[in-house]
Amino acid sequence: MSEQMQSEIANLNTQIEVLDDPRQCYALVKERIHQYRASGMKVPEDLARMERQLLTECLCESQGR
Repeated sequence: MSEQMQSEIANLNTQIEVLDDPRQCYALVKERIHQYRASGMKVPEDLARMERQLLTECLCESQGR
């Protein structure tokens, strides 16, 4: 993974730490993934992992866990 991608993911992590709503965090990550795909770039595994974790958090919260 390039330094630019690592920097972008670190910046995204910082934004996520500030937000309390996992749905907003998930939306940020999905938007970043969309940007990678739209530009024809491979989605970094760290970003895909973040998406899965946030999706799990959203589902658990919606079920009252």
